[in-house]
Amino acid sequence: MQDLILILGDQLSHNLAGLKASSKQTATILMVEISEEAQYVPHHKQKLTFIFSAMRHFAEELKLAGWSVDYVKLDDQDNSHHFSGEVRRALLRHQSNRLICTFPGEFRVYEMMQNWREELDIQVDILEDDRFLSSPQDFAVWAEDRKQLRMEFFYREMRRKISILMDGDQPVGGAWNYDAENRAPPKSGLTIPQTSHFTPDAITTDVIQMVQERFSHHFGDLVDFFYATTRDEAHQVFAQFLDERLPDFGTYQDAMITDEPFMYHAHIGLYLNAGLLEPEAIIKAAEEAYYAGKAPLNAVEGFIRQILGWREFVRGLYWLEMPDYKQMNYLDATRPLPEFFWTGDTDMNCLKQAIGQTKKYAYAHHIQRLMVLGNFALITGLHPDAVNEWYLVVYADAYEWVELPNVSGMVLFADAGRLASKPYAAGGAYIDRMSDYCKSCSYKVKLKNGPDACPFNYLYWDFLARHKEKFSNNPRMAMMYRSYAKMSDEKKHQISEDSRQFLEALT
Repeated sequence: MQDLILILGDQLSHNLAGLKASSKQTATILMVEISEEAQYVPHHKQKLTFIFSAMRHFAEELKLAGWSVDYVKLDDQDNSHHFSGEVRRALLRHQSNRLICTFPGEFRVYEMMQNWREELDIQVDILEDDRFLSSPQDFAVWAEDRKQLRMEFFYREMRRKISILMDGDQPVGGAWNYDAENRAPPKSGLTIPQTSHFTPDAITTDVIQMVQERFSHHFGDLVDFFYATTRDEAHQVFAQFLDERLPDFGTYQDAMITDEPFMYHAHIGLYLNAGLLEPEAIIKAAEEAYYAGKAPLNAVEGFIRQILGWREFVRGLYWLEMPDYKQMNYLDATRPLPEFFWTGDTDMNCLKQAIGQTKKYAYAHHIQRLMVLGNFALITGLHPDAVNEWYLVVYADAYEWVELPNVSGMVLFADAGRLASKPYAAGGAYIDRMSDYCKSCSYKVKLKNGPDACPFNYLYWDFLARHKEKFSNNPRMAMMYRSYAKMSDEKKHQISEDSRQFLEALT
């Protein structure tokens, strides 16, 4: 009788809790490719290629390390294409009396794992995923009795907890957060290092062919797949970031330039969230770069905050609030997703750039996701279900635990401020300041109204007017409501009419 260790597609780590709970002599590892998981939303073709290829490479690494691996491919004849069915078949194949799982990234999968105890009549051990630096239980204790959950205060606790960029009990440099130094717009003459490219090997080539054949109807391009699919390759990507991008990452992390999708960003979210990189190791590597004088504090702190602060925070919030969090729609948004979110066929150049890049690479950086795509979804009132599904489909780093709080909380304010202190709405001036997109747009960002005006300009004010009862008492929005109150009735009518016409055409 052997243990059966289930490893999911986002748990590709040799330090996984499930692997540490048994031994090579007494366990078999089960890894499965399941069409149900590939299609519960129609994931981007590059995302599917990355996950399946990374899984197959990881299985080979485990075999070389001496593990017995039972790997079920998507096209295996007897594949049931359901987690429960494949676990049941494997338990019978290996005569196992214990199933070992590591805590999953989605609530629906966790519920399924819990049901296996009764459904399969077997011992099921669901172990904490200790690759994360804060457990759901830790977060719940931190959140208890707090009226507001703010990432900044959680982040400070995490800095103290693992002693990152700390001088005793105080932050190195005297400040916890250097975000004010990380908002520079792009300037002419910037030299952006080329991102890492890997030529597909035989395993990846087989996966590409499978995805093209079986998921050709899914969103996204698959002409040029160059992502890392192994741990060693992922570490090469991160090493290149440390050497070539990190020094300028902080200053330009919010900047956007046409045909420069990766800018100075690490572009490691897909590797981190799949398990090929581990958060504590890359946080400490970034810290070492600062102490070695290879990168300034604003860049290193900004990078670490995204992982130690934001990534851990949204995971904690997800598990604290699920399953109710998924149903939240505080602003009563009802509009369907416009077709151009799938095609990029729009006259708004900022959207065209971000969607086109997403379609090609299954990637966009956080400001494109928040202040271009998300800003548009927020102020036009797109339904949270449609927006959440889109983000989950199109980005290679998207799993529900990280996608849902970012979209429902940060992007759409659907959670009534549980995550963010105000909605991240903005007019066209912000995008003009932080990018070169507006120079090539059919609309004029300097115009506030009329058919040639940037739609962000009037839609922003219309959004504030529509939700005045909910936001006018928010101290962070008081100045904007005072500005709106000073507008003439004619100006307000023009804003309303321009918005009505745009939104009607959008539908």
